[in-house]
Amino acid sequence: MKRALIKFRCSVYEKKLLQVKAKAAGLSLSAFCRRSLLEQQITERMNEEHIHTYKMLVKYHNNFKRIGNMYKKGNPKLSEEVIQVAEEIKKHLKTIMK
Repeated sequence: MKRALIKFRCSVYEKKLLQVKAKAAGLSLSAFCRRSLLEQQITERMNEEHIHTYKMLVKYHNNFKRIGNMYKKGNPKLSEEVIQVAEEIKKHLKTIMK
C-alpha cells in the first residue's frame, strides 16, 4: 500500500511533458515518475495508426520474402536485393515494437 507522498517542483512545460509521456505509456503520472526514477523500462503504447502501419509492414515484409523466393532460381542478384529490402523492413518492425 502506497502511503508516503512526495512533492517536487517543475516548470509548466516539464509537467505537461511528463503527463504526455505518462499517457502515451498508459500510466498515471505518479506511476510514470516512479518507473522513471527506478529506471524501469517504460514502453509507449501503440495507437491505431501505429498498429495499422505495423500490420501493413508485416504484409510487405512477407510479400518481399515470397518474391525473393520466386526469383531465386532466375536471377540470384535480384533475389538478394529483394531479400535485403525485406530484412530492412523487418529491422524497422522490430524498432517499432520496442
